[in-house]
Amino acid sequence: MPEPKSDDEIERVLIVVAHPDDADFGCAGTSAKFSDAGIDVTLLVVTRGEQGGLPTADPSQLPTLREAEQRAASAHLGITDVRFLDGYRDGWVEPTFDLQRDVVRVIRDVRPQRVLAQSPKRSYERIHGSHPDHLAAGEAVVRACYPAAENPFAWPEMIEEGLDPWHVGEIWLMADPDATHAVDTTDVFPRKVAALMEHSSQTGHREDLEKFLREWAGRTATRLGLAEGRLAEAFAVVPVN
Repeated sequence: MPEPKSDDEIERVLIVVAHPDDADFGCAGTSAKFSDAGIDVTLLVVTRGEQGGLPTADPSQLPTLREAEQRAASAHLGITDVRFLDGYRDGWVEPTFDLQRDVVRVIRDVRPQRVLAQSPKRSYERIHGSHPDHLAAGEAVVRACYPAAENPFAWPEMIEEGLDPWHVGEIWLMADPDATHAVDTTDVFPRKVAALMEHSSQTGHREDLEKFLREWAGRTATRLGLAEGRLAEAFAVVPVN
């Protein structure tokens, strides 16, 4: 896979995921490094994760709770622009034209040079990273980035709204089985842990959370050739045109 552009060339990043906490598991450390570098980061979440909770959870309260958890988590990473789409059900996400259109609208509004998304490729070695909603959201984002976001003939009514076509320079895919680009997150690892602890409806029962995250990041760093003791997050980098 190709190397990405230098962060010095990036002013705005858009992250799109299916559920609250997905971005924090997949790219919290990377997001913190972007923010620290002065890059504006926007997080877009497709659902409010209403099917994710412990058996004792009140399902009627989960959407509000999980949105609040995501906003609190993002604050640890320097992300203040956190958006949620309406009308998409947790567990029922498909790469429909409606979803592509809604992602295109946000792309044209934010105008990111780099988009982070979940990989649309299933990994049978780590099936949890290939939740069907993740695959569907990732596919919708890739289609939205190319060609729809830059195509003036796709949803021309957006131009009337002031949302002109926008060219996304590159897509970074999380949980991709062919990921080759490592971001060293060692120095910001505590912030990743703090972000995920905010998702208490999902992680509150895990006393081993920090240990699990450290071991996962350590294996990623080793696999991608970082020095011993370093921690990393991994991405497949996809240039667009």
